[in-house]
Amino acid sequence: MNNKAAEVRLEGIAKRYGKVEAVKPLDLVIEGGTLVTLLGPSGCGKTTLLRMIAGLEQPSAGRLFIGGRDVTLLSAGERNVSMVFQSYALFPHMNVLENVSYGLISSGFGKKDAAARAEAALETVGLRGFGARLPSEMSGGQQQRVAVARALVLEPAVLLFDEPLSNLDTRLRRSMREEIRALQQRLGLTVVYVTHDQAEALAVSDKIVVMRNAEIAQSGTPEALYAAPENVFVATFMGEANHVHGAIEGITGDTAQVALDALRLSLPHRGLGVGPCDVVIRPEAIRLADSGPGIAGQIARATYMGAHTEYLIATPLGELFAILPDRLHRRAAGSAVSVTLDPEGVVLVRP
Repeated sequence: MNNKAAEVRLEGIAKRYGKVEAVKPLDLVIEGGTLVTLLGPSGCGKTTLLRMIAGLEQPSAGRLFIGGRDVTLLSAGERNVSMVFQSYALFPHMNVLENVSYGLISSGFGKKDAAARAEAALETVGLRGFGARLPSEMSGGQQQRVAVARALVLEPAVLLFDEPLSNLDTRLRRSMREEIRALQQRLGLTVVYVTHDQAEALAVSDKIVVMRNAEIAQSGTPEALYAAPENVFVATFMGEANHVHGAIEGITGDTAQVALDALRLSLPHRGLGVGPCDVVIRPEAIRLADSGPGIAGQIARATYMGAHTEYLIATPLGELFAILPDRLHRRAAGSAVSVTLDPEGVVLVRP
């Protein structure tokens, strides 16, 4: 198997600290050459899982394979993986070239060979000619690239990222996540990426593994998780979502007839039966009119956001958060509206 496209396979992997289950037994396959994101709130187990793949934590149970090789009992240095930390962890007294070549020299490479490889790695991340600078002379985004170059120079079978962009401002985070994604695709690397930022996960991932309470809540493509979340937690964690209660009045084939106050919608039933149901409404699925059929509502708050307006609407279903591209015709707080829904952004979920 190509070193750069090594599959990572977890079989019954678990981690306990005394009586605390940091990761409950789980199975997961990360296909070679893909970028898989572990997404979830603080304390859900995602970083512990990443550290077990890295060899920085020993599993309490289960087996771990990288490229078909059982590495469960191997140390971090024997696994051929590299990790980019949240803090970058650059040596402040070394220049950039020395930082990037440090791992190679520690592994027995000669200084000249290590320097040549380090220069090539810096060029890969767009930092050609920066080798003589100290980390303190570089911006946060540049330091992050140095950390990535230091990981890449070791030619790992798997590259691991632990919240790599959390120290950067919003604009820089956006450009850096695009660079990481482009680099992963260009080099065909297997990447495991940890974040709690949903937008980041949606932007970079081939597959997202949403974690909750030390186990996998759902995994799938970004599109599948956003459009078809299995439960309320995944729905509300994967972007903005309104959670409301409705009723399934009937089922025909794969379709449920769903009542939401005055509205009637036909939605995929997703295994649910007739009776009360939980419904998720994406903010962009909400349509507003001055009058007409729909759910009667009143604008509680209107927030101008430049390219769009965010509304909070009081309705019999509860307050609904809506995003509309009506920046030229904004509705004022207190306005009466009729709410209808685009079925594409409405989904039945389990509690």
